[in-house]
Amino acid sequence: MSEPAYVRIAGEYARRIRAGELPPGVQLPSYSEIAQQNGVSDIVVRKALELLQSQGLVRAVRRRGVFVADRINLVRVSPERQMESAERSFQNESVQDIQVERDIKQIVATRELAEAFGLAEGTPLTHVITQANEDGRPISISDTYHPVDISDISTAVYLEETLSDQLPSSAHAAWLQTPPGDLVKTVHQRFLSADDRTIMISSVSYPRNRYDAFVFRMALK
Repeated sequence: MSEPAYVRIAGEYARRIRAGELPPGVQLPSYSEIAQQNGVSDIVVRKALELLQSQGLVRAVRRRGVFVADRINLVRVSPERQMESAERSFQNESVQDIQVERDIKQIVATRELAEAFGLAEGTPLTHVITQANEDGRPISISDTYHPVDISDISTAVYLEETLSDQLPSSAHAAWLQTPPGDLVKTVHQRFLSADDRTIMISSVSYPRNRYDAFVFRMALK
């Protein structure tokens, strides 16, 4: 899935803000200036700045403009980050070295997975384990499953996410170096087609103190 222009623009400003290139209190260029610099419309710029606001990185002052926030929070925003690769998502959050590793293999569906996808038990599925670290410190691990004939989520129309604090699986606990009995922040995702068919499911774990807040947005038709 290609990255929308407003997500790209917001990501570029997010990196500059977190790097200190744009310190707290600095005013961002006007809508028209950002639009001209990026070859986009004012509507795209507005969406980019709204995304930065939802991430706690900027604040809008009526009749004055948009300014870098005094206190920069780390906020996970959905669904915008679903349009990005894991590398881009974490690079937008951090100025430190981000490394992402993936282990992709084919498995057969267990009864639980078969029920989730509406398939017969034993049907082949693709299992992707994605591990991310920041300057060598583990910050995320996910297990993603999808039918072998689906390579991305371009056909997904809906995204359901469930956020919870829970005990991690042994693999997630080992990667995040979570002490026994400690909880992690977990996001369960289900990507659905227009006919409400599940085409991908994912379980993502983060250290509980990774984010100041989680923001979930959806389009209401």
